[in-house]
Amino acid sequence: MLSKETKLQMLEKMMLIRAFEEQAEKLFMKNLVHGTMHLSIGEEAVAVGAIFALDKSDYITSTHRGHGHMIAKGGNIKKMFAEFLGKETGYCHGRGGSMHIADFSLGNLGATGIVGAGIPIATGAALALKMQGSNNIVLCFFGDGASNEGNFFEALNMAAIWKLPEIFLCENNQYAMSSSVKRFVSVPDIADRACAFGVPGVAVDGMDVIAVYEAVKAAVERARSGKGPTLIEAKTYRYKGHSKSDKNLYRTKEEIEQWKKKDPIKTFTERLFELGELSEKELEMIKNKVQTTISEGVEFAITSKEPDPDTVEKYVYAEEGEKE
Repeated sequence: MLSKETKLQMLEKMMLIRAFEEQAEKLFMKNLVHGTMHLSIGEEAVAVGAIFALDKSDYITSTHRGHGHMIAKGGNIKKMFAEFLGKETGYCHGRGGSMHIADFSLGNLGATGIVGAGIPIATGAALALKMQGSNNIVLCFFGDGASNEGNFFEALNMAAIWKLPEIFLCENNQYAMSSSVKRFVSVPDIADRACAFGVPGVAVDGMDVIAVYEAVKAAVERARSGKGPTLIEAKTYRYKGHSKSDKNLYRTKEEIEQWKKKDPIKTFTERLFELGELSEKELEMIKNKVQTTISEGVEFAITSKEPDPDTVEKYVYAEEGEKE
């Protein structure tokens, strides 16, 4: 049973993810963001619901659309904005940009611009944890498009055979770039594919943060008890295009508006009001806290120094350690 405090923390995290990405988009429009970016506006319930079901010491792998995962795992907003703006104070010292943020200290093993690349990385990490006798698990985020990659099937098969402590979480936002999931998946639910590997497959409403939390929590308990992986499909939706170069011509405004009626932040806020677990004063306090965090993050990023051109090769190649 989730406490009121935890539910309010979940609401705050979803609002922080939304505000971060809306601000990132504004910075992009001002030509301050280097490279492209992939926004997850509308998908906040998946990241928050899933990560709140983990222990802080558990691990995740992320995707090219991974800002929400990082923030839900406790990412530093200042360092994230600085990375977007290519500053030395960013997570990757300005070298990685939007798609490559990681923080090992938080258990985020990294995001990647390669579709599905995080899946085998997560499986490798899960194997390492099992060999070490650790009680920790790995949660692997990937999209509906990645569920058709060969390494998805290979990794799920390996995790199933060896009963690895891993959760495969497919964020089905209905489109792989501009292709509808209905065109490239032959079964009603991507979760149905789990039966071929003898593991549980669960489809859940990805616009409902509590539904996601409960599904992942059950999978966490299964993985931690040595019973192996679970495939979870969270059906969600991105309001924005695939990336900033996407003109969004492959879907209708009516479809987008229909999904917005299920907005995860709006519906969760309404639920908390109905349960008497949120007041107008508390909501205003959360909004103010989020806005302060965003404002301080942007100020930090804008005033941070640019990388020194003389260090252009630093962090690009693995450096040999000191020899004894």
